[in-house]
Amino acid sequence: QVQLVESGGGSVQPGGSLRLSCAASGLTFTRYSIGWFRQAPGKEREFVQAISRGGSRTASADSVKGRFTISRDNAKNTVYLQMNSLKPDDTAVYYCAADSKPLGMISISISAYDYWGRGTQVTVSS
Repeated sequence: QVQLVESGGGSVQPGGSLRLSCAASGLTFTRYSIGWFRQAPGKEREFVQAISRGGSRTASADSVKGRFTISRDNAKNTVYLQMNSLKPDDTAVYYCAADSKPLGMISISISAYDYWGRGTQVTVSS
């Protein structure tokens, strides 16, 4: 059974940082690119960042470019999302998802992803 479990969410003041983790099990981790998405109350789920199977390629939404960094540790079956300079607009539930793309390819489309975690809440507020 495939499981993706997000952790590391919480409440932080504007300008603060958080690091989210996505731990995967039940799949051959190196065969999947991993994406982070988020959904704010009353809004559609949106792409944040993604990383290819080997970690050589990444993609980022313009809204988080320069502030968020995605990385992966294939030995630990884990992907990380380092979030710096957080803003109130970053408040959302953050989800990780796995996509069985060929090596080196990544997708920013929600429909491309095969497996999803349940999400972790991030709240940015003063």
